Amino acid sequence: MGSTLRVALVAGEASGDILGSGLMQALKSRHPDVSFIGVGGPRMEAEGLQSYFPMERLSVMGLFEVLGRLFELIFRRRRLIRTLIAQRPDVFIGIDAPDFNLGLELKLRRAGIRTVHYVSPSVWAWRQKRVFKIREACDLMLTLFPFEARFYQEHGVPVSFVGHPLANTIPLEVDREGARQGLGLPDQSAVVALLPGSRGGEVSRLGPLFLDAAERLTSLHPGMQFVLPCASAPRREQLEQMLSGRDLKLRLLDGQSHEALAACDAVLIASGTATLEALLHKRPMVVAYRVANLTYRVLRRFMKTAFFSLPNLLAGRQLVPEYIQDAATPEVLAEAVAALLVNGKEQTESFAAIQQTLRQDASSRAAEAVLALVGR
Repeated sequence: MGSTLRVALVAGEASGDILGSGLMQALKSRHPDVSFIGVGGPRMEAEGLQSYFPMERLSVMGLFEVLGRLFELIFRRRRLIRTLIAQRPDVFIGIDAPDFNLGLELKLRRAGIRTVHYVSPSVWAWRQKRVFKIREACDLMLTLFPFEARFYQEHGVPVSFVGHPLANTIPLEVDREGARQGLGLPDQSAVVALLPGSRGGEVSRLGPLFLDAAERLTSLHPGMQFVLPCASAPRREQLEQMLSGRDLKLRLLDGQSHEALAACDAVLIASGTATLEALLHKRPMVVAYRVANLTYRVLRRFMKTAFFSLPNLLAGRQLVPEYIQDAATPEVLAEAVAALLVNGKEQTESFAAIQQTLRQDASSRAAEAVLALVGR
């Protein structure tokens, strides 16, 4: 296979750590003489990454929330640029985190290092002029979804659609009865999963809304059960406080989001990656989201798509009900979920077709594209 392949990677949060570790495994299986440097989490470190600093230092989101960490992020990126230019890896792979990675990729590419960006930013949805920076910064864009690849092809950016790893991880048929037994849920009761997000800010905005909607649903269906996966111990504590004084048949779970999705009949869910997980479990869903008012006023000026939820973007039409900001009320959400308990078949049939499209063995395809770029 020739000399050692030196790969630099930077991931900024847990989802990137998962993608990065899968890509590293696939690269090692095709080119055993490979070394990894950069920034990643525990999964990437377990695959052999030498991480220069904790991945959590890059985990920040929101237009205004980032300001409090801006100087640290600038310092870390400048230092990382100097380090990687000195190390001269064969290829740099930025995994998501576009606000951090695209600037890094631009500097490295100008220094003669080949660059790959894995996971497209939402450039097709807003701030579309970013595609020109991406074209300058990246030798190759790897996209998880086919509609993203079409956008880049139209704008002259080298691109490869690799599919989404979860489409292979989650089986085509999910065992609802087994999941209910594992969680100790009754077989006959209607079960609704509530997924208000994994970050504290998301839960503070959506948690009370989802619980109010659950109370409304309980009044419509007195025997209804609810499950709510908690992303972490702080999120569980946050939700326990919100549940105080409420009379709901609701079980908080520690993690176990896939088990909750497998066990439920319908989902009330925050917009984000979790909607893809619900789609792949073939569970009908209602999507809602709220952000800080100032952030929303800025974002809506730049939105270029008719939809904000991933299932609708993948379907190219209004497949799932989606509600944002003031349109997301307990009454509206409860009625939409109740309707899906009666007739969610159209959603689930479309979800099955979408999963087949995304089921591409993404890590393997991504590794092959990277190795083709570097000629290995």
